Formats: sequence, C-alpha cells, structure tokens
Amino acid sequence: MTTIEAALGDITSQEVDAVVNAANSSLLGGGGVDGAIHAAAGPSLLEECRRLRETTFPHGLPVGDAVATGAGALPCRWVIHTVGPNRHRGETDPVLLASCFRRSLGVARQVGARTVAVPAVGAGAYGWAARDVAEVAVRTVRDDCDERPGLTLVRFVLFGDRLLAAFEEALEEVLGAPGAFPDRTTRRPEP
Repeated sequence: MTTIEAALGDITSQEVDAVVNAANSSLLGGGGVDGAIHAAAGPSLLEECRRLRETTFPHGLPVGDAVATGAGALPCRWVIHTVGPNRHRGETDPVLLASCFRRSLGVARQVGARTVAVPAVGAGAYGWAARDVAEVAVRTVRDDCDERPGLTLVRFVLFGDRLLAAFEEALEEVLGAPGAFPDRTTRRPEP
C-alpha cells in the first residue's frame, strides 16, 4: 500500500528516491520550484536537460508529460520533470493537470523509485487555484497507486500554509476522515 501525505517544506531537501519538478517545457530552468531544483541540483542537471532537448525533446517537453534525469547534488537519485498546463495561456483542462501527476508516477516506477516528493504542479505561476490542484493531485495519485503498485510513499511537499491547507482538505475529502485511511498523513516540520 502507498502512503500518501502532505508536508510543509522544501522539496530540494527531501530524502526520497525522486522529486518531481514543476518544469517549463524548455527544461532549462525557470522560477519557483523549477528554479529552486535547478539551483540546488547544480550544473549537471542543466547539462542533462540540455541533452534531452537536443536529442529527445527538440520542441520542448509537452504539457502533461514527464521525463526523468539524474538529480545532481540533490539528496535524491532522480528528478522527474513535468510540465503543467498554464491557465494564463488557456490550458484549463484538468485532464492535462492530472496527466502531470500520473505520468510523473509512471516515470518514477520506470526508473525504480519507490518514494517520491511532489510539488503542487500548476498552483504557482501557471495560475491554477490551490484547491483545484490539490483535488486533482490527490485523486490522481490515489487512483494511480490503487491501479499500479510499486510506490511506497508519495509526499506532497508544499511551500506555504495556504497550499498545505488545500492539500489537507483534499486528503480528507478524497481519502476519508482522519483515521479512516491509515496511510494518509499530514506532516509539519518540527519547531
């Protein structure tokens, strides 16, 4: 069974097998989670992303898709890059948003990851409401893990109280009341 949890924290410091990067289609770094992951991973991540652009994704990684690279200096083994739909560009289909989470977990399984840290893809500069992202993410992860075993932990790592509250509410609604789903937890950093 997969433990699904939400935690307030820094995704770049997660000691898991893989972290998901809310990337842009260029794969060459950006702001928010993408910029933080690239900065913490160091130059080897950017070089690996450049090679992917030259060989596999010359037009960029498509929205809703995912691809893995090494993790550079991060404390994990892999970074799984996914491109969320940008509401500001009219990409408002929640199926595309769900695809980011589903494809990321699929790629995690392909590379051999069992524990994964996931940000709130789309909830930053791409304009999705925190509540919408949380609901889509939690439902998609639950359904995906029910259908395809292999992951032991999926941790939503959130950078603010507003996002954490949205994910806590979605965990409660989707996975049941506290205590009804033994593998649903919320973690806050120790004071």
